[in-house]
Amino acid sequence: MSTASVLPLVREDLQAFAGYSSARSSALTGDVWLNANESAWANPADAEGGARRYPDPQPAALRDRLADLYGCAPGQLLIGRGSDEAIDLLVRALCEPGRDAVVTTPPVFGMYSVCARLQNAPLIEVPLVDQGDALVADIDAVIAAALAGKAKLVFLCSPSNPAGSVIPLAEIERVAAALQGRALVVVDEAYGEYAEQPSATTLLSRYDNIAVLRTLSKAHALAAARIGSLIADAALIQLLRRCQAPYPVPAPCAELALAALSPESLAVTAQRTAQIKAERARLQSGLAALPGVARVYPSQGNYLLARFADAQGAFDALLAAGVVVRDQRAAPQLGDALRITIGSPEQNDRVLAALMARRAAA
Repeated sequence: MSTASVLPLVREDLQAFAGYSSARSSALTGDVWLNANESAWANPADAEGGARRYPDPQPAALRDRLADLYGCAPGQLLIGRGSDEAIDLLVRALCEPGRDAVVTTPPVFGMYSVCARLQNAPLIEVPLVDQGDALVADIDAVIAAALAGKAKLVFLCSPSNPAGSVIPLAEIERVAAALQGRALVVVDEAYGEYAEQPSATTLLSRYDNIAVLRTLSKAHALAAARIGSLIADAALIQLLRRCQAPYPVPAPCAELALAALSPESLAVTAQRTAQIKAERARLQSGLAALPGVARVYPSQGNYLLARFADAQGAFDALLAAGVVVRDQRAAPQLGDALRITIGSPEQNDRVLAALMARRAAA
């Protein structure tokens, strides 16, 4: 595919959209800044005055650091307010309301369908298939549904939340090849650090209709900073930047993210990620051995999806022990399931102890 072939997937009325040109959009120099109607004085609570000025819309140092982390060129990366903003941007930029469909694979992260509904984009759901030992995406059905429904966006969550399963890169490539020139395949790798396979960014050089979502909210422990990345064809990133609201990256968040991506911080993150993987295996074995646990799905995220003979009783027992987990019973196919985030060894011990004590008392 040529570099520009993904751009026709964008709404026709936005392909030449100039967007808003903020006061920080132009590379100007000076020592008296009077172009953004900012206060001449710092707020009393802001001793150093760092919050007085509008931030860089796409901080170059952070963008470079993130691009290095994810193995892409800086021009292929857009920083946003978590992955949520990127999902919303993609749906609004590519989907003509009432016409262009969005494909999802429930049970899955709910923001894909929320953004589709807000845009009045038809939603096509291709349910995960329960193979007994895993909930997996039906790739043939995804391709068929996208083609039949004339979808513009296909969201593939890998590792899938809450199922924990990954989609092999060969299968992602198969979707992208089948939908070339027809749809953008968005691979959500929010939990990619916990997975055992390479990132879908490795496919970008061959398929410009692939985009990848990453975040600092999970393995990097910066959920409150709201730093997410969209990695895609540089021409698409440039267009989406024009559709993005001004100043999406608060300066304090950018500074925190830069510090979190230092070699020293990354080394600690890698150690903790390895510990979570080890704890994931231990907690899976511990849960599977408990009476009343019907099934624990293997996971490549930092969570486990478990089915219970009495999910309400398990939820209540955990809550009584001060442990809050995610009730998944309202999600399709998961009427007996809870999602448990992998915590520290001590926290995971509390999960097992609470469920064990409940069974002993029954």
